[in-house]
Amino acid sequence: MLTPKPKRPITRRTLLASMLAIAATSITAGCGQLAYRLKNDVPDTFVPNPLELPPANDVFVWSQVIDAVDDYFRIVREQPVQNSDGIILDGTVETSYQIGASLLEPWRKDSTAGFERLQSTLQSIRRRATITVRPRGAAYTIEVIVQKDLEDTDRSQYATESTAAVRHDGTIVRQQDGYDDSPQTLGWIPLGRDVSLEQVILRDIFGRITQADSKRLLHHK
Repeated sequence: MLTPKPKRPITRRTLLASMLAIAATSITAGCGQLAYRLKNDVPDTFVPNPLELPPANDVFVWSQVIDAVDDYFRIVREQPVQNSDGIILDGTVETSYQIGASLLEPWRKDSTAGFERLQSTLQSIRRRATITVRPRGAAYTIEVIVQKDLEDTDRSQYATESTAAVRHDGTIVRQQDGYDDSPQTLGWIPLGRDVSLEQVILRDIFGRITQADSKRLLHHK
């Protein structure tokens, strides 16, 4: 028959060692969080969409919207906003579909840094934007919607399967000039909205309207 071992009393030395171990764990975790903050920027504040814009001249507001959107997409249709002389009219901007910028195209701005640009590098992604500016008294609200689609093909690029099968029945197979055996696009799969790009465009437009232009080196009065 086994005799149970007597319980060891908790001494001051044991209690002190336990407290030191807990403190060391906490310090290590705190240093890890500090290192993360030092190596990573603080995330930008999320702005609402639609976003409120301050009172301004309707021509000025619209010119800033067009100038900002043109940096990201090619505009195909626009209806300027009107908020003067008793005329109130919503403004809309529609862009064409654009294949997403890859990691090898850092000068393009239609793919945000991180996951979106990596995904656009590894997959065929296209985006289009729709911007609506609505007068609200002397002020405005602006809504930015960026839709993202994934290309759907009949097979992967450089796949082993092919539509040009080799025949072994002795039949002569004549290849026509210019035969294209590359993957064929079947359509586009909607992936929802690109919220990160919407946030970037909203901040860009808001900054253009609310912040005065800085003085340039060759600025003349």
